[in-house]
Amino acid sequence: MLSISDLCVYYGAICALDGISLDVKQGEIVTMIGANGAGKSTTIRAISGLVRASRGEVKFEERSLNDLEAHEIVSLGISQAPEGRRVFANMTVRENLDLGAYTRSKHKAEVKSDMDRVFTLFTRLKERETQLAGTLSGGEQQMLAIGRALMSRPKLLLLDEPSLGLAPFLVQAIFQIIQDINKQGVTILLVEQNANQALKIATRGYVLETGRVVLADSAPSLLKNDLVRKAYLGE
Repeated sequence: MLSISDLCVYYGAICALDGISLDVKQGEIVTMIGANGAGKSTTIRAISGLVRASRGEVKFEERSLNDLEAHEIVSLGISQAPEGRRVFANMTVRENLDLGAYTRSKHKAEVKSDMDRVFTLFTRLKERETQLAGTLSGGEQQMLAIGRALMSRPKLLLLDEPSLGLAPFLVQAIFQIIQDINKQGVTILLVEQNANQALKIATRGYVLETGRVVLADSAPSLLKNDLVRKAYLGE
């Protein structure tokens, strides 16, 4: 479904991605793990069209994304729940969800159906439908960010640090929801500092260090890998 080949991204003179390659097959949960500054979020932003590659290619269903604008990439079936949630604080929960469907605004019946689906998945959002997003708890804002991303009916959902800053019981809830979304047919690329939880639900994983892929394997194999256990699992 997604193929990244020899991707390089610079922020000014700083090399954020140094020739990474990875792929995501339909139906998988694939996770990227690594320390801060490893290039995980930059990879997500490059897929979404928010940063441009200086070299290499990103392809989705055999189509190059390199020259497309972000909204065009959303229309193809890729959606992102960004790091830090980035909800529109002065808009209601429903208004935030409506914005997630902005590329599909003409299909009102479908959008309503998707809104109902999000409210079924996140019952707490339904209870706070008219509440301003900025007054929600951190966990509720994360649910809203994921729900907003789902409103574009993505084939591929990009999740950037969904558990960041959440209480342990909410972390468990978010990871269960990610699995539920995947079971509904959405392929997922997950960036997550909680490597242990991410690898427990993923099909495969990539380990990034300083803008490079240094290890790629099945998630169960990475969980057993001594280097991964010492560096990222706290063992």
